[in-house]
Amino acid sequence: MLKVGVIGAGAMGKNHIRIYSEMTGVELAGISDIDKELVDGLAQQYHTKAFTDYKELLAEGLDAVSIVVPTKMHKQVAINAIDAGAHVLVEKPIADTVENAKAIIEAAENKDRLLMVGHIERFNPAVIKLKEIIEAGLLGKIVSISTTRVGPYNPRIRDVGVILDIGVHDIDVISFLYGRPVNQVYAVAGADIHSFEDHATIHMRLDHEFSGLVEVNWLTPHKVRKLTAVGVSGVAYLDYIDQTVELHDSDWVRKAKIESKEPLKNELEYFIDCIKKGKQPEPCGMDGNHALKVSLAAIESYKNEKLIEIKE
Repeated sequence: MLKVGVIGAGAMGKNHIRIYSEMTGVELAGISDIDKELVDGLAQQYHTKAFTDYKELLAEGLDAVSIVVPTKMHKQVAINAIDAGAHVLVEKPIADTVENAKAIIEAAENKDRLLMVGHIERFNPAVIKLKEIIEAGLLGKIVSISTTRVGPYNPRIRDVGVILDIGVHDIDVISFLYGRPVNQVYAVAGADIHSFEDHATIHMRLDHEFSGLVEVNWLTPHKVRKLTAVGVSGVAYLDYIDQTVELHDSDWVRKAKIESKEPLKNELEYFIDCIKKGKQPEPCGMDGNHALKVSLAAIESYKNEKLIEIKE
């Protein structure tokens, strides 16, 4: 039995708690949140221990921990967890700055602990299937991937804008599907209703001939989560919400066979499996750092109205 804990019991943290509680071979040893009433109620519901000080939870001798706290807290909490001997899954984005991300990565390397970043869309069955389709060559060479991730503002997001909150998902997915890093980014964005940017269009170059385009906003009254991958032999249309992929070429329109499953469940099961097998998880710390770096470059780009080079 692996002893697992969850730090942060907000909207996403509750889902981590629920899924770990249902896993075989996993003991949900405790959960932590500064809201005592909230964490006590959840602990009672899932038959585990409640802590308002996460360091007391870490003292329980955990094998692994999910860190689901505000982004600005990621560095301190992650390093404390690693120092306590736990393998760590930290929700995206990995940190609030590249320097803090590197500190987390170095801590995991120094303590020989596994570090995974929760870029959940990599575990969406539709994204998994599209990756297989691309690698099988069914679309030929991919030259353009564009995404739309729009919808109403979530009031629980207060510490970052739309790029770091939801744009980072598609930045990571596009890099993942191409299997290559982003080299350049240019963004147009603005903060019309909120204190941080609430709409953005992010143009990305991967090497010199591959393009990525991310459209995000908190202004559209209904939620849309879609991706289009254009290849020289066809095009694929993906819907993140419906978990569907449709292929169009000169002869056929085909719908991929996909077994629907909760992406977070896929992600956490994979994380636990990596721990049991001693296998480096993906997305790893460096993957998370790249997505963060591109996101921060997009923010710099729109603020300074210039193209930003991404240096590895």
